[in-house]
Order: sequence, then C-alpha cells, then structure tokens
Amino acid sequence: MSPLFRRKAAPGGRSVTLIRKSGCHLCDDAERVVGKVCGELGVSWEQKDIADDRELHDRYWEQIPVVLVDGRQHTFWRVDEDRLRKELAG
Repeated sequence: MSPLFRRKAAPGGRSVTLIRKSGCHLCDDAERVVGKVCGELGVSWEQKDIADDRELHDRYWEQIPVVLVDGRQHTFWRVDEDRLRKELAG
C-alpha cells in the first residue's frame, strides 16, 4: 500500500487529496472546488496524478477525479462543494 493511504492528517487538522489526470475537465472542476473549500477552511490539500503512480492508476482510473479526506475516499467524478465543506467542518 502506498504512503498516501497510510498518511494521517496533522494532529487537529484535516487533509484532502485530489487524485486526477492531465487533460481531464472534471479534474479541473474538482480542483477549483477543492481549492476554494480548503482555502476557506484552512485545510491542507494536495494533488496526485494517476500517470505518476501505478497504484493510484490501477485503483482509481475509472473514477477520477477522486477526492480523499484524511486518506479515505470522499467522492469521485463530481465534487459537491457543500458536501465537502460539511465533511471538513464536521
């Protein structure tokens, strides 16, 4: 299992990972939503490209974009801003 799935958020903090691929318009949409929500809430986030990680590719290539919150899958394909905000604020 890759370190992505073993990683925990910093104490008292949350973390978001956007799994995407280049040239994906849904991924671009997801990046805007994740960036906006995480920016407003002060939550750290990162992006991973499935082209750079074989395990991520094999696991998620049919679902991208995928959003992980604290290492667990939150959503895929379309990111609902209100749902993500509620998850991170809760």
